[in-house]
Amino acid sequence: MERFCAVIPAYNEEGRIQSVIAGASRHVQSVIVVDDGSRDRTADVAEGAGAVVMRHAANLGKGSALKTGLARAAEEGFEAAITLDADGQHDPEEIPRLVEEYRATGADIVLGSRMRNRAGMPFVRLATNLVTSTVISWIAGTRITDSQSGFRLIKCATAARLPVSTSRFDAESEILVKAARRGMVIREVPVSTIYGGRRSKINPLRDTCRFVKLVLRLIVRRD
Repeated sequence: MERFCAVIPAYNEEGRIQSVIAGASRHVQSVIVVDDGSRDRTADVAEGAGAVVMRHAANLGKGSALKTGLARAAEEGFEAAITLDADGQHDPEEIPRLVEEYRATGADIVLGSRMRNRAGMPFVRLATNLVTSTVISWIAGTRITDSQSGFRLIKCATAARLPVSTSRFDAESEILVKAARRGMVIREVPVSTIYGGRRSKINPLRDTCRFVKLVLRLIVRRD
C-alpha cells in the first residue's frame, strides 16, 4: 500500500506552521516537521498540531533540515515524501497534483513549478529563478523550469541515493542536478505562486555566493 508523508523544514514559523500542517495532513499519512533551531515556539505549535517533530539544536540550514526529514521518512517506511515550506508559500491542497503525476509516471522527483503562473511572483525573484533554473538545467542536462521550488515529491529510495553535500538553500539545486546525472526521472506539474508580502529568508549575497560555489563544483566534479 502506498504511504506518503510531508516533510516541512521550519525556522521561526510559529504563526504559520499550524495551518500548513493541517492542510498537508488531509493528503498524507504523516507530517514530519524539522525545527531547524527556531527561537520561537515553532516546535511546540507543530507538536500541538499533530506533527512528528524533529529538532536541530542550532540553525543548520534548509538543506540539513530536508536531509533530516527525508531520512526519518525512509526510516518510517514511507514510499515518498512531499516537501513544502512552513511559511505558507505552497498550497497543501495541491499535494494531490504531485502524487497523481508520480502515480502516472513513477518519477523519482516531481517538482511543483510556479513558472506557468508567474503573476504573483515579485520581479527580482522571477528574474533570479529564470537565471538559476537555466544554469541548473544546463548542468543537469534536462529542462527544469523552477529549480528554486521547495514544493516537490521525492521518493525516499531516491533521496537515500543522492550524496548531497550542501546544507542551505543550495541543497535543492544540488538534489536536482545529482538526480538527473544518475538518470533519475524528474517531472514537473504546475502549482500556484503564493507570496503575499512574506519576507524571504534567502540572503541575496551569501546565498548567491553559495549557489555560484555549487555550480563551479558541479561543473568540475561529475559525482
